[in-house]
Amino acid sequence: MSTFIRQARPDDMPAVHELCRAYRDLLIERHRGISDVAENYYKEDVFQDLLDRLPELHSRPDGAIFVGGLDGEVLACAMTHRIDDATCEIKRVFVADAARGQGLGRLLFEEAMALARADGYRRMVLDTMVVLTEAIALYKALGFSLIPGFYELDPQYSENIVFYGIDL
Repeated sequence: MSTFIRQARPDDMPAVHELCRAYRDLLIERHRGISDVAENYYKEDVFQDLLDRLPELHSRPDGAIFVGGLDGEVLACAMTHRIDDATCEIKRVFVADAARGQGLGRLLFEEAMALARADGYRRMVLDTMVVLTEAIALYKALGFSLIPGFYELDPQYSENIVFYGIDL
């Protein structure tokens, strides 16, 4: 199998939307019986609007949308955007079940970090839900460490969301 990572093209956006929906579904499933944090954090009534605005929210030169996959099929995504002159955030990193274990998550991060460095960012941050243990293991393996929140978090989510950062 041949893997690839690239910046998303307009024709990749339907696949990116599908991956974002699968990511939302995973978060809801992982929280089932624990809390309704995922349903509240990703309310359906605003989710489609968010998906429609992804190219604007993650546009060059302040950010980017990355896709990855196997044998030409888009099966993974990640997005960056500017927090301030020195810091960018990476969001919506997701690898479909069909591509898990192929290293696409790591490759997406490496590509995003390289572009962030080239764009002059000195730090990359992220937030994640504590139930995403596999993702947290990847963040730690890449050198990310726990940091204080970089935005004000609603107290009802404080037990479910953690923040990580890395100097680029």
